[in-house]
Amino acid sequence: MVEHRTATREEWLAERLELLQAEKELTRRSDELAQRRQALPWMRIDKSYRFETEAGEASLKDLFQGRSQLIIYHFMFGPDYEAGCPSCSMIADGFNGFVTHLAHHDVTLMAVSRAPLAILQAYKQRMGWSFPWASSPDGDFNSDFSVWFTEQQQRDGDIEYNYQREPVFTWRAGEEGGGEAPEAQFAAMCGTDTATYQRDRPGMSTFVLEDGVVYHCYSTYSRGLDGLWGSYQWLDRAPLGRNESGGIWWRRHDEYAES
Repeated sequence: MVEHRTATREEWLAERLELLQAEKELTRRSDELAQRRQALPWMRIDKSYRFETEAGEASLKDLFQGRSQLIIYHFMFGPDYEAGCPSCSMIADGFNGFVTHLAHHDVTLMAVSRAPLAILQAYKQRMGWSFPWASSPDGDFNSDFSVWFTEQQQRDGDIEYNYQREPVFTWRAGEEGGGEAPEAQFAAMCGTDTATYQRDRPGMSTFVLEDGVVYHCYSTYSRGLDGLWGSYQWLDRAPLGRNESGGIWWRRHDEYAES
């Protein structure tokens, strides 16, 4: 246990009230940012994207499932993975509860991955999830929304993710698909190599359907997904916070007993 200051009730309350003001400022700032997200212009989507779902082949418009708003979580699960990304899995553990509430507020929440539908369904059953999950192994959807990149892009340093250009991926001499921890650890947890693992990326995109036309409204990636990571919201309020000095600590929820 890390040594920490102690205080009397009066001393603690004085500091808590000071912190409360900062928390209120953050809440107000968060409200302002939410309004700015909603004020972004919409971009009309005319390209025809196709998906595989439990109900059969579907268009992007079909994914709305009769609602006017669609939120897609770009789940890292490439066709060469043996299991879904453990970080995406930890985030998705909260979807089952949210999806019902969102559906009754005119919003469809759906995950989309490149892995074949049968593989996604098997993993979904393993995890005990019920939220809708579509497969998009072909076409331009994943690349257009900057959550999948080719090996050539990786080798050429032609990857733009989270609205910025990345440096060329480091390939270890004499070994295909090298990389550094923690990426290598995540890749191993997915049964693949680091380069293959990193060609798929996480993200979240929102869409609206108006007068039969689909518009792209917003996308976020990387740390922009922190607010969706329910476990971290709890940890940020726990006495020791995220407490990650020991590196990658989380597993898929059915793997903790093994570790």
